[in-house]
Amino acid sequence: MTVQDAPARRTARRRTRPGRIGVHAFLMAVSLAFLAPLLLAVYASLRPYDETAEHGYFSLPRHLSLDYYRQAFSDSGMTKYFVNTMIIAVPGVLVTLFLASFVAFALARLKIRGGLVLLMLFTAGNLLPQQVIVTPLYVVFNRIPLAYWMSDSMTMYDSYWAVVAVQVGFQLGFCVFVLANFMRTLPQEILEAAVVDGAGVWTRYWRITLPLCRPALAALGTLQFTWMYNDFLWALVFISDGDKLPITSALNNLRGQFFTDYNLLAAGSVIVALPTIVVFLLLQRHFIAGLTLGSSKG
Repeated sequence: MTVQDAPARRTARRRTRPGRIGVHAFLMAVSLAFLAPLLLAVYASLRPYDETAEHGYFSLPRHLSLDYYRQAFSDSGMTKYFVNTMIIAVPGVLVTLFLASFVAFALARLKIRGGLVLLMLFTAGNLLPQQVIVTPLYVVFNRIPLAYWMSDSMTMYDSYWAVVAVQVGFQLGFCVFVLANFMRTLPQEILEAAVVDGAGVWTRYWRITLPLCRPALAALGTLQFTWMYNDFLWALVFISDGDKLPITSALNNLRGQFFTDYNLLAAGSVIVALPTIVVFLLLQRHFIAGLTLGSSKG
């Protein structure tokens, strides 16, 4: 770098600065548009309903408190519903990632015959509307027997097993597609060296490939937990016992028969959204790395 190059660099920076300002302004506007509903819900949850009913939701506050959060948590019985959601989401995410990584490893690294066709089938499964198979699954789950300690109904219906099985089935194709393409970007020389050293298929999968896929697994884990945590359809269809429903159903307990305090409902919605925000913040570094890895490759 010479002294003569300095003026040219400063000129280039001045030329690109308006464009960068425009890009940042656009990104900030889009971010605010996505955050606006959440910010409005938080703002409404801190104000009494009488105040917003009189002055509107966009008026300046006259009184702010956390009373609605305490009321929402106690009135809806969220502790029980949080536990129910974890029983569904945590095993669902772990089983989905394990099966998807195993299938993706076979398709991307073992070079099995018809691997591309299988990958297309897994991907095509995501195009099937979930509502189409609600009735067939309802009939099938009512006919699958389970032991008494696995289900109170002695069938797969009205049990967590049904919801977890459906979640895994529908999310597996997407995870296989992402992981298979990610594994293809890994250096082939590493596995070839492992084969020379006498490593078997399981060793190559568990000790070599999976550690290298940690960013992709973290990104998928964050997405899968968010989707399973926020799902309400499958639990509503396959669980009849109200005490087994997930957290998304707890908000119905805050709605009155003749009157609904929407500020109280907003506080409950914010509480329900907190776990997904915490999971994203904890896995943020891995999540971003999983999204950007491979972006600069050929």
